[in-house]
Amino acid sequence: MDLAFVPPLYPPKGNRAIYEVKPFSSALHRNLYSRRISPCLATAATQTSQTSEFVVENKKHDLLRAIQETKRGLVTTADQRSSIEEALVSVEGYNLGLPIDLVKLDGTWRLQYTSAPDVLILFEAAARLPFFQVGQIFQKFECRDQSNGGVIRNVVRWSIPTLLEEQEGATLLVSAKFDIVSVRNIYLQFEEITIQNINVSEELQALIAPAILPRSFLSLQILQFIRAFRAQIPVSNPGRQSVGGLYYLSYLDDNMLLGRAVGGGGVFVFTRAQPLE
Repeated sequence: MDLAFVPPLYPPKGNRAIYEVKPFSSALHRNLYSRRISPCLATAATQTSQTSEFVVENKKHDLLRAIQETKRGLVTTADQRSSIEEALVSVEGYNLGLPIDLVKLDGTWRLQYTSAPDVLILFEAAARLPFFQVGQIFQKFECRDQSNGGVIRNVVRWSIPTLLEEQEGATLLVSAKFDIVSVRNIYLQFEEITIQNINVSEELQALIAPAILPRSFLSLQILQFIRAFRAQIPVSNPGRQSVGGLYYLSYLDDNMLLGRAVGGGGVFVFTRAQPLE
């Protein structure tokens, strides 16, 4: 029985045409295939990149958690040091072999942890001596417009309680030039140590210029001299090679910097900070 809505298989007699079915050409087949596969590859690449970034961020958080209770490296046990080293190596593996990006490196970095003896001795002194405090420590890189190096400034905020403001009573600045000597190594040449930005405590200001008495010209001059005081001690000498050291930048991204002082000088963990004035 014929179904009314089923069209005839062939055109009516007398008007029958010859239909030729042409196979796809290889070029057309490749074009259609590439159009189908390219978005898939792009999507897969994006997902892989996002997954990798997620893993790296987790590794970085693990590292920050490992150093959280160490007082920037002053108080650590053998187990903690082992866990920190393991977390460091885990993060470093994601940046291995990449050249130093001076644009990313440029800026201010806050010290979160170190095992370097020359820094730990400051923390130890502050822990033992009631008249000495160590505040925040920064590394400031100036290299944005450079191609093979720049300037690094180690900034240490310190204070003497009752005489200077808490934690940030004065600034110790150690300046050095650096040159890139290999893919991840920079060589530091220290040039100058500076003591500056002295902020007198309210107690000392009251002693120099009591608020209940008219401030004399001399007392104001003393306060101004202290605030503007700047002592510079050159480290380099034109007649001899300046003090230097090799520094391995083991990891760098937009918000974390890891470094190792070559020769057993310790490790450093920094996070991005606001620019210093």
